[in-house]
Amino acid sequence: MTNVGFIGAGNMGHAIMKGVAGSSIGSSIRLHAYDPYAPAMERLSELGVVSCMSGSEVTEKCGYVFLAVKPQQLDGVLAEIKDSVRPDTVIVSICAGITDEYIAQRTISGAKVVMVMPNTPLLLGEGATALSRSESVTDEEFGLVCSIFGSCGIYAVIPKDRMKEIIAINGSSPAFIYLYAQSFIRYAVSVGIEEKVAVDLFAKSLIGSAKMITDSGRTIDELISMVSSKGGTTIAGLEQLRANGLDKAVEECCKACTKRAYELAE
Repeated sequence: MTNVGFIGAGNMGHAIMKGVAGSSIGSSIRLHAYDPYAPAMERLSELGVVSCMSGSEVTEKCGYVFLAVKPQQLDGVLAEIKDSVRPDTVIVSICAGITDEYIAQRTISGAKVVMVMPNTPLLLGEGATALSRSESVTDEEFGLVCSIFGSCGIYAVIPKDRMKEIIAINGSSPAFIYLYAQSFIRYAVSVGIEEKVAVDLFAKSLIGSAKMITDSGRTIDELISMVSSKGGTTIAGLEQLRANGLDKAVEECCKACTKRAYELAE
């Protein structure tokens, strides 16, 4: 039985633990957790999670320690667990912008660190997670962490020097997509269409379009052409999106997201 612990049991931590508990790997993992917010701990009881009284207790009991806290809280957590981290402890960080070197400097030299950028669709088992690791993490150790995130959706392994750049693509992008969706729904309501109807139709269009991107075998340019009849309504809309700088707005959005990730790592 492998002991896996979580420091932080908010939405993301809870989602990962729920995914593990409901998956085939759950029978070989004993989950532990600590969060100072009592209601967050209470909802873990149905998952069979062992409650701990502190972050250091989690680290003492577990070979894998997930840091499921906000980057601004990380220094305090690392200071607390520093004396409990062993050379064989695998630290899994979901903190945006934080490097393995940053964690090693605040715990032990050569610390085993897996850096993870998940996203909130993990809550529905539809997560998209990017992972990277320090050189000290073995293939077996990394494989277990990957399987944990595979229980909550899909994952991809990327170079660790691209972990900040990936945030805009999968970690923060749900918020950008929601804002995009909100604009369409507001337009629908403004022209007399019931909000629920607009939400249902647009959300299903997002889901279907995503499946077309991943499963149709066509390029995105080809998919755009499939919807766009010459002189038709779609072309008229696309012209306005391009004229109003959609591409530039998305580029600047991603750059700002990445810039902030580098700032958080300082």
